[in-house]
Amino acid sequence: MAHVKVKICCISSVEEAQLAVAHGAYALGLVGHMPSGPGVIGDALIADIASSVAPPTRTFLLTSETSAEAIIAHHRRVRTTTVQIVDALEERQYDRLRRELPGVELVQVIHVLDEASVREAVEVSQHVDAVLLDSGNPNLAVKELGGTGRAHDWQLSKAIREAINVPLFLAGGLNAGNVQRAVDMVQPFGVDLCSGVRTNGRLDERKLESFFGALS
Repeated sequence: MAHVKVKICCISSVEEAQLAVAHGAYALGLVGHMPSGPGVIGDALIADIASSVAPPTRTFLLTSETSAEAIIAHHRRVRTTTVQIVDALEERQYDRLRRELPGVELVQVIHVLDEASVREAVEVSQHVDAVLLDSGNPNLAVKELGGTGRAHDWQLSKAIREAINVPLFLAGGLNAGNVQRAVDMVQPFGVDLCSGVRTNGRLDERKLESFFGALS
């Protein structure tokens, strides 16, 4: 398969964005308001970082909004290349997002919990540009919508990848020590990580080098 793409999430400054891109990042994750988890920054900073990144690098807005109207408004404040929807979209209003955000890529997160996650991924894959598999749990009282640092069942991830016809990103507990095994098993289009390349919350250049080296 083609060399796996790498998305570095929880980018918190223009300097971190530049560091990630310099090491080969295909995409950068910019985390908007979340009920829990790391990496949250304000919309003004998301917009600043997004505007500083040149093509072909993608910038992903991670939004916890669940209505099409709120997601559209959120994107218009930040102008990223991509919207990563980390919770279930109300009434599956992907068509409205397509109409009102022309040219913006849509990525739907599926939190891999059980066989129902496979069915959900197959359904939503018909409406989006890519699916991203993560290890959160949106059913908790305080929703976990990413950034857990936990791996999930990669066999379920593999089943999802085999069942859908759009690119798949794999996230959840990845680091230099396990990413090649994950890639060998799941065969994703891309991998996505936050804590696996950070020390005390800051992007760590040595960990970036180790992670990219593990994939080469």
